[in-house]
Amino acid sequence: MNYVNLDVWKEARNLVTNIYTITNSFPKEEQFGLISQIRRCAVSIPSNIAEGCGRYHKKDSIHFFFIARGSLYELETQLYLSFDLHFLPKTHLQDSLQKLETVRKLLNGFIRYYNGNPDPATYNPQPATQ
Repeated sequence: MNYVNLDVWKEARNLVTNIYTITNSFPKEEQFGLISQIRRCAVSIPSNIAEGCGRYHKKDSIHFFFIARGSLYELETQLYLSFDLHFLPKTHLQDSLQKLETVRKLLNGFIRYYNGNPDPATYNPQPATQ
């Protein structure tokens, strides 16, 4: 399975780009605090999807997909905290949460598919329709 063709991985990459963009406007004193934590968390999502796809055993793959899923929830909390601390305007929060929810739905569907398929290497999703 080539993970770079997965919609979930592509959308997770888009989420990372969004996170880097919005955190550019955070206070500089947060560079090694919340900014760093949010960015590491966001990068973890597509990275763990890719790592899961590279594993030889289904159980190992699922483990990494669940780590990616956990990172989504962690990122969601960090976005709310950023809003609470007035680092993130409501419009950016809403936009980021919408992107996050798209990734969450795709990842949950991918995990369900992967869990139920005896040969996950045959996963060949059709491109999403607009």
